[in-house]
Amino acid sequence: MKRTKLLQRNQILFLFTLPILLMYCLFFIVPLLMGMKNSFTDWSGTSPDYNFIGIGNYIGIFGDERFRNALWFNFKYTFLLTAATMVISLVLALILNQKIKARGLFRSIYFLPAVLSLVTVGLIWNELFYRMIPAIGEATGWGLFQSSWLGSPKLAMYAILIVNLWQGCATLIVLLIAGLQSVPEDLYEAASIDGATAWDKFRAITIPYLIPVLNMVFVTCVKGGLTTFDYIKAMTDGGPMQSTESVGILIYNHAMQEGKFGYSVAESMILFVIIALVSVATMRMSNGKKVGD
Repeated sequence: MKRTKLLQRNQILFLFTLPILLMYCLFFIVPLLMGMKNSFTDWSGTSPDYNFIGIGNYIGIFGDERFRNALWFNFKYTFLLTAATMVISLVLALILNQKIKARGLFRSIYFLPAVLSLVTVGLIWNELFYRMIPAIGEATGWGLFQSSWLGSPKLAMYAILIVNLWQGCATLIVLLIAGLQSVPEDLYEAASIDGATAWDKFRAITIPYLIPVLNMVFVTCVKGGLTTFDYIKAMTDGGPMQSTESVGILIYNHAMQEGKFGYSVAESMILFVIIALVSVATMRMSNGKKVGD
């Protein structure tokens, strides 16, 4: 009797999850399989005719200097974004977790960028860089601000990075604050009685409790860096001189502007594998980490 009831309960639960499962297959698994098939063709994206060329696209990609440059840009951007985001988010979360006046107001102000769309943020900052930076250079005479950073092949990436940090840290600060509030106050009090310094408490108590959140922040930053598209599209469109052309922008250009849909899908598959490997490696490194380890 109990086994029959358990079976009926599982069947009911499966019926509740079935719509989500069907949607997941329809909008993720099916497009993924179709993309894998198209990556082995020379389909232009518009013509009904195409030819299977095997791994020709993948061979061409690994010999494509433009793809290598775009991938190198993604790696540099991801490293800088991840390092800066984790440091800035953690510092601001520690400050906003203190008992200060108007703490709720400051938290709201720092979270405000998260509610804006990426394209909107990019367009706003685009105007700021083109109008504000030259104005600062004219007023101060500093060479660094004489012209818009978005027009400089050496500075354009850092301009986009600043905008990404301004918006990207907002949500992560909230996550880190939630993690900080989960740390028992008794541990800090016991550590103070034992003569522990602020750094000792941060290293031995705060960080271990934040490991799950920091792991999520790390994966989010890496994924965001490797798939960056919106900010670049809105601010530089990959320029100047392809200095900010990420893999995402390159995939878009090959598919929408150059008619190389099969080639662009192959590029996206390679990017998918890279992101998956990085995510798996990160999860393995953090697997089994517990408070006090």
